[in-house]
Amino acid sequence: MYRQYISIFLTVLLLASCSKFDEINTDPTRTTKVTSAMLATTLLLDMTRTTFKTNTDFMRPNMLAKYTCWSSSANDEQYNRLSRTEYFDRLVVLNNIDKMIALATSEELKNSYTALGHLVRAWRFFELTMQVGDVPYSQAIKGEDSHIIKPAYDSQKDVFLGILSELDKADELFGKGVDFAGDPIYGGKVTQWRKMVNTFQLKVLTNLFRKTADTDLNVKSRFQKIVSSMPIMQSNDDNFQLRFYDKTGEKYPFYKENNQSYVYIMLSSVIIDSLKTLKDRRLFYYGKPSPVKIQGGMLVSDWNAYTAPNPSASYSVISQVAGSRDYSTINDRYLELPSGEPVFLLSYAEMKFMLAEAAVRGWVTGNAADYYNDAIIAAMKFTVDNTINDPAYHHNMPITDDYVRNVYLKQPAVVFATNTDQRLKQIFLQQYLSNFLQHPFNAYFEYRRVGYPVFPINPASNMNIPSDRIPVRWMYPQKELDYNGVEVNKAIQRQYGSDNVNALMWILKD
Repeated sequence: MYRQYISIFLTVLLLASCSKFDEINTDPTRTTKVTSAMLATTLLLDMTRTTFKTNTDFMRPNMLAKYTCWSSSANDEQYNRLSRTEYFDRLVVLNNIDKMIALATSEELKNSYTALGHLVRAWRFFELTMQVGDVPYSQAIKGEDSHIIKPAYDSQKDVFLGILSELDKADELFGKGVDFAGDPIYGGKVTQWRKMVNTFQLKVLTNLFRKTADTDLNVKSRFQKIVSSMPIMQSNDDNFQLRFYDKTGEKYPFYKENNQSYVYIMLSSVIIDSLKTLKDRRLFYYGKPSPVKIQGGMLVSDWNAYTAPNPSASYSVISQVAGSRDYSTINDRYLELPSGEPVFLLSYAEMKFMLAEAAVRGWVTGNAADYYNDAIIAAMKFTVDNTINDPAYHHNMPITDDYVRNVYLKQPAVVFATNTDQRLKQIFLQQYLSNFLQHPFNAYFEYRRVGYPVFPINPASNMNIPSDRIPVRWMYPQKELDYNGVEVNKAIQRQYGSDNVNALMWILKD
């Protein structure tokens, strides 16, 4: 009997302790209920921050795009070595979309969250197909509901048709929706999201410029319809961008705090020489003068005080330049200011450049020169508006409205040309200049699409094989080969014959 009492007492004590344990370990400031807003935040932050995991990760796309060089080692991206993509892992977060929609508390909110889901899916699959070519799309993310764990691969054309369809649905549903919670980008304003969705569709269509004869895609007519009758970006306020703040976990991804990598960054001759040739004052906002040149008596406002190595130079040469200290690195505003500048993934300036290109190609009837000038003005304004007006950050060479309109735009090398080929090159160069430390991989994708500005290739340092070219795609991930080998190998054989980084995917073929 005594043992029974002891047993009962211990059981009651254990249950009471568990109850108190739950109370003690439940954070009263945190919700225990998942909402559509919480899932929307997760999706959007994952969409905008996936390349910011480390300081070095933030810079890798900029080395591939020849904006920067790396002095601590022979960096793969700088020397054009592309291996297997890890991007497939980033599709897992899409499982939150159906849950986000299901938790919506009204029909109008359900429309908004469904629209957001279509946009996030379109964005993710666009980025993935741009890396490798054919991808799982129609059967992707079906493990939970349909138990499809080895999805078939859709052709890149079908993926693009699906993306365009999802963007159409997103615009329609945002139009029927209401402002929603959980949005760190536009504050849940559906009017802003409609502009972003349609501008993103213009970007998708611009990447299909080789496919204008395809009647399934209807590239030109889709582009014209959006420009003529649908909401698109109207100013830099509409940029799809992530802002940073002086708060833990929200600081600029290359801010100096806990950043051991900044000492290895050097600007490249591709960006430096282009800015100097055009007398473009963004040079003084993007970079710092060489300390050797300043010690030699040059002013921080002297164009010749800014110098950089060729990014294709051998690593031994890069190391020598680094040791000499006679080079420009990134501007202190990227290191000293916790807020840095917003990182955009789609911008009003980029949209204007797309419209200028479309006008030159005869897709739209607007004035190409006006679009081109508007794009440059918007790009310059973005830089100025996101830089403290301090000589430490513009080196006594401030960008003013008068400089942009009455000096820069009137230079012979900047004035919009009359020759079609030269016009396109001007558009591509200006877009390249505006993307410095911005949308990861966009400058590389644009180079791959149009081949301009020309990236230097040095067979002696190029890690690609063959060494006379820059690779045009990533290979499929090892996980796909291990767990979905039959389907991925069908896709490889259908497209390339072998998983080759130099093989052209459908979108790059005429």
